[in-house]
Amino acid sequence: MARAPFQLGEHTIMPGQRLQVDVPVARLYTHTPLHIPVEVVHGRKEGPVLLVCGGIHGDEINGVEIVRRVLRAKAINSIRGTLIAVPVVNVFGFLQQTRYLPDRRDLNRCFPGSESGSLGGRIAALFREQIVDHATHIIDLHTGAIHRTNLPQIRAQLRPGSETERMADAFGAPVVLNAELREGSLRHYAQTRGIPVLTYEAGEALRFDEWAIAPGVRGVLRVMRRLGMLTGEQRRRTPAPAELANGSSWARAPIDGILRPKVRLGARVAKGEVLGKVADPFGNDEGEVRAVADGIVIGMSRLPLANEGEALFHIARFDEIEEAETAVESFNSSLVPPTDSFS
Repeated sequence: MARAPFQLGEHTIMPGQRLQVDVPVARLYTHTPLHIPVEVVHGRKEGPVLLVCGGIHGDEINGVEIVRRVLRAKAINSIRGTLIAVPVVNVFGFLQQTRYLPDRRDLNRCFPGSESGSLGGRIAALFREQIVDHATHIIDLHTGAIHRTNLPQIRAQLRPGSETERMADAFGAPVVLNAELREGSLRHYAQTRGIPVLTYEAGEALRFDEWAIAPGVRGVLRVMRRLGMLTGEQRRRTPAPAELANGSSWARAPIDGILRPKVRLGARVAKGEVLGKVADPFGNDEGEVRAVADGIVIGMSRLPLANEGEALFHIARFDEIEEAETAVESFNSSLVPPTDSFS
């Protein structure tokens, strides 16, 4: 029995076809139309419908490159099921190189949205109706905020034996955070509808970080293979099992001043350890930033300028800290300098 066509708005994608679609989203002040770019790869055989999207925050551009490389993978041409690839969801923020929409709303706090609401609510509603509601599984690609960077990590609401846990295990990030759902986020909306969602966090806003992009591409393809969408052997060695963090917390600036970090991203730290020092420009007044718990540094500020109380080092806590350190070291050792990163 032949597989049914895939319908996206007014567009019909036949089995075995891939099609790029521009979904109308809004207009600029000049009456120039804006579109969300989408590519659909509709396999000949039945299978999951996986949505892979980036750029819900317009300045988080590592996900844009991850989506591009996934679409260039040869294995995609013979998938089972359907891949919906959206490199840029927040086209307004992407054009302006900012996290937010023109009204300063965070699109990832606007779901499920409203057709008669704010700009964010209307875009969220359109994206939900046209794209999200078709998906059976979702991978949402993010980075750290402006001037902050994240160690590659998965954030998801995990339940033992759940489909979300299977996806997180397959992805191959060194750290997994069992993160609570944030109301208004894409993950919150999808999860409450029973759609398993992974959020991949890696790198820094407005940067292409190869050490975040390449593992992201491999992770998406691993999940597709775990879901039965891809066939054939995995060429790269299986990554070390990710360690599940039992919580996380931020170490904050003790005073206003200029930060001099003492540890790197991915470092194992002990409670009370000095992570950095903050001092005024003359060095007359100096304060130490100390770890609030034993753990691994999974995020940190890239901007040396700090206000008192500002979050500077994000530390994930683990029951098995040695295993977590091993997973991070194994991940780092697997990163090979690229020869044609942007081909």
